[in-house]
Amino acid sequence: MRRPLLPLAGLLLLATACTAAPDPDAKATGDRWRPAPGLAWQWQLSGRLDPSVDVPVYDIDGFDHPASTVADLHRRGRKVVCYLSTGAWEDFRPDAGDFPKVLLGKGNGWEGERWLDIRRTDLLAPLMAKRLDMCRDKGFDAVEPDNMDGYGNRTGFPLTAADQLRYNRLIAGMAHERGLAVGLKNDLDQIPKLLPDFDFAVNEQCAEYDECGRLAPFVAAGKAVFHVEYELTTDQFCPQARKLGLSSLRKRYELDAWRQAC
Repeated sequence: MRRPLLPLAGLLLLATACTAAPDPDAKATGDRWRPAPGLAWQWQLSGRLDPSVDVPVYDIDGFDHPASTVADLHRRGRKVVCYLSTGAWEDFRPDAGDFPKVLLGKGNGWEGERWLDIRRTDLLAPLMAKRLDMCRDKGFDAVEPDNMDGYGNRTGFPLTAADQLRYNRLIAGMAHERGLAVGLKNDLDQIPKLLPDFDFAVNEQCAEYDECGRLAPFVAAGKAVFHVEYELTTDQFCPQARKLGLSSLRKRYELDAWRQAC
């Protein structure tokens, strides 16, 4: 997730196997996209989308952009990642009213957002299935499920590491069933157990918090690590990022079009 405890709240920016299976997708059998280490990327979640950045990967908000935007990026030679929040409720999403109140916990530090009770997969799985269907139907190549480390935060629920592993694997499996690659967002402590389930990683501020080495298993497995820093300058983190094989950017917290690449 975007680091939640910073003073930026004003910025706006599943019975697990019991959900109905999606229509078969040829990519689900093994042909889905598998991003390799070192791919350049652009991450833009706010502002008017700038499709002109000459990089092979774009990560954009799944709700905010229609299929035509994804198709345009494909015509430009990009793979496109669908950003979704799967571990927190957002009051500004069109499906916000579909979430029972029993699922909603404490705020996660961002305006209009509250942690979800990921133990209640009986309620969450159908909701997340619809969101992943949206990503698939719009033509996205992958999904970035955010807020997937609630067990390490004050959510209002007694979440355990086992709860998180179970939920993260559920989301990964549901994405794969739809032919989507899936990235592990932050959740560094569980990388050793979740590495087989995820196709790439997305990380914020591993250099600032001296954690980038913990992402090495992804690179060693031939899987991309898409990484951003907000507070550090490129000369402070790019040498290490290049050595580790990370795909690293400097971004502003609002994740608009501005970027500085290593």
